[in-house]
Amino acid sequence: MILIKPRLYTYRRCPYAIRSRLALHQANIDYESIEISLKDKSSEFLALSPKGTVPVLVDVNGEVIEESLEIMLWALNQNDPACWLLNDENTSCTLIDENDLNFKKNLDRYKYADRFPEHSKEYYRSQCEIFLNLLNDKLQTNHYLMAERITFADVAIFPFIRQFALVDEDWFLNSKYQELKKWLNDFKNTEMFQEVMKKN
Repeated sequence: MILIKPRLYTYRRCPYAIRSRLALHQANIDYESIEISLKDKSSEFLALSPKGTVPVLVDVNGEVIEESLEIMLWALNQNDPACWLLNDENTSCTLIDENDLNFKKNLDRYKYADRFPEHSKEYYRSQCEIFLNLLNDKLQTNHYLMAERITFADVAIFPFIRQFALVDEDWFLNSKYQELKKWLNDFKNTEMFQEVMKKN
């Protein structure tokens, strides 16, 4: 597949897709966005990525990139105007791994607690709070997770905290995580987030 510009198969509310779109936007990469229906995936999409999850990027040479972090790195390695990649790489990777491997698993159980009757919704939320406490503590020393500015870790983690907050907005707004709530709100108000969340 030879394309004039990269093509991103995405789903507007998916946190993995959101972080990919944020990186593409930041890198100022012009791409074709194709919104995927998760209930009716096209044969073209499944032929490119049989696992059937978004995001999937196809570059102009036809190379398929199926993981959101890899899409982010692909974009930022071409153009990283705000130096998102220049931070404490080891700490950043540790935080992102905790988000992707543990927090996301507990978030899914919190969001869809009726599908996981082994424990209550409150239990799954308490498991999520282990990560929330870690982030909130980090934000007491910096405005963002790694520095006084947005870096790769913020962009990679933000969409998942946003998803957590939307499960029970009243609970989150009344929670003790003052620094995390401010961080989330500041990020939601950025031009780049507003731009990547526009409906096609």
